Amino acid sequence: MNSLDWAVLIGYFGVMVAIGIWSHKRVDNVSDFFTAGGKMPWWLSGISHHMSGYSAVMFTGYAGIAYTYGVTSFITWSFPIALGIAIGSKLFAPRINRLRSRLHVASPLEYLKNRYNLRTQQALAWSGMLLKIVDVAAKWAAIATLLSVFTGISINQGILITGVITAVYCTIGGLWADALTELGQFIIQLMAGIAMFIAVVAKLGPYGGFFGVWDEPELAGHGKPLVGPYGTIFLLAFLFIKLFEYNGGMLNQAQRYMATANPREAARSARLSAILWLVWPVVLFFPMWMSPLLVDAQKPDGSDSYALMTEQLIPHGLLGLVIVGFFSHTMAMCSSDANAIAAVFTRDVAPVISKQARRWNERSGLIAARLTTVIFLGLSMAVATQVSSPTFKDIITVVIKWVAGLMGPIAIPMMLGLLRTFRKSGPTAALTSWSMGLLAFWLVNYPINWNVEGGVPLEYQVSIPLAVSLILYILVGYLKPEDTPERDAIIEMINTDDDGSAGAAAVPPPAEPQDEVLDSARRPLP
Repeated sequence: MNSLDWAVLIGYFGVMVAIGIWSHKRVDNVSDFFTAGGKMPWWLSGISHHMSGYSAVMFTGYAGIAYTYGVTSFITWSFPIALGIAIGSKLFAPRINRLRSRLHVASPLEYLKNRYNLRTQQALAWSGMLLKIVDVAAKWAAIATLLSVFTGISINQGILITGVITAVYCTIGGLWADALTELGQFIIQLMAGIAMFIAVVAKLGPYGGFFGVWDEPELAGHGKPLVGPYGTIFLLAFLFIKLFEYNGGMLNQAQRYMATANPREAARSARLSAILWLVWPVVLFFPMWMSPLLVDAQKPDGSDSYALMTEQLIPHGLLGLVIVGFFSHTMAMCSSDANAIAAVFTRDVAPVISKQARRWNERSGLIAARLTTVIFLGLSMAVATQVSSPTFKDIITVVIKWVAGLMGPIAIPMMLGLLRTFRKSGPTAALTSWSMGLLAFWLVNYPINWNVEGGVPLEYQVSIPLAVSLILYILVGYLKPEDTPERDAIIEMINTDDDGSAGAAAVPPPAEPQDEVLDSARRPLP
């Protein structure tokens, strides 16, 4: 990087902070901070939903997969995400929007104390927060790795720089700042991605051009959709995982659905995100598929291949823009995650563990939300410094194994609890599904993996916990139905198709969320 590249990067950081300051004027209460008050346009919500699903892991971990295996990086990652979101646009997006409009909640998990009970809500909230710390830590480590390649600064310095900038704008402006910066980041990413695509295509002439290049020995097997550890079982498992994760299971995407004006707008938002996930990653991945022809990766997993190729092909100034594109992905996801976790803690956890939190007014609740956002980012940054330790191994291991493997047990009770089909699955089914899914993850990834020659294949490491959780949630609900009139009423409010004012008025609104938490906290846990 030279001074021009640094100017582009510093200018980008300045714009992000400015957007946060501007967004501060639109945040008057907790609802504005966490769900934009339900006033976000569907197209902005859709772009924000799309951007909040990326991170620099794509340019490190998935770049390594693309360098080693080729198009399977798209087939087993962005394609199942696109398909999962498309399904979710009908199945989940409208129902999640009704959580805000009908139940008047600001956190995606807030409804669980009425859908199941307080114990279930707390179990999912705490495990979800802990998983998110690890998930976001991997994202910080990924962007810091890229920054170190281009600038030579240490990984920890890179984590500190990106974390502090992100903390400033997302803490000041809440979800509005997240969405607006993600819109700007999408535009920057569009220009940077197209520039990289054109630069790589221009280099393919000696190799037979755009179509003939696939016959090159360096790309042998790169055109196969499913290769190596990424086979059919992995693809199917990943599809189910992403169906839950990208429609709300990881919380931050659920907020995008909640932020729109009504269920119809939420569905449109999801469809836009699905289209973007189907089309745009192809442009981003193509240079990665070609990278074995153009660079020799220094790392065994090829995770530095995209950064090396960028340095060689992109001129200064434009190189700064491409680096900004890397930051755009990571800061978009991390800021949205921070906002979601702050919502879970301040709305779902704090009122249960603190009497003072139950008496928060709008001002004190907003202060607590911002403070929680800063604390979460700080914890994730601290964990990020350990991502390459023996406990966590490399970046892609954290993202695929830990996040994908643990997502199902946490998301299944939350997401399936929205649907009428599973109304008989109550607290016992939810807690059994959650706890046994976590146990299955530990057994498969550690004791069993240690005692199997060659280890348990990755596809089973991520699919077995999901399968255990799904089967137990359905089976226990069938064997021990726990549907009650109160729980049925909650489900009907979420599933009612009439979204006009008359239909909404026909359903009495629930008690204020803080009052519900207080009442639940006073009662002994079942």
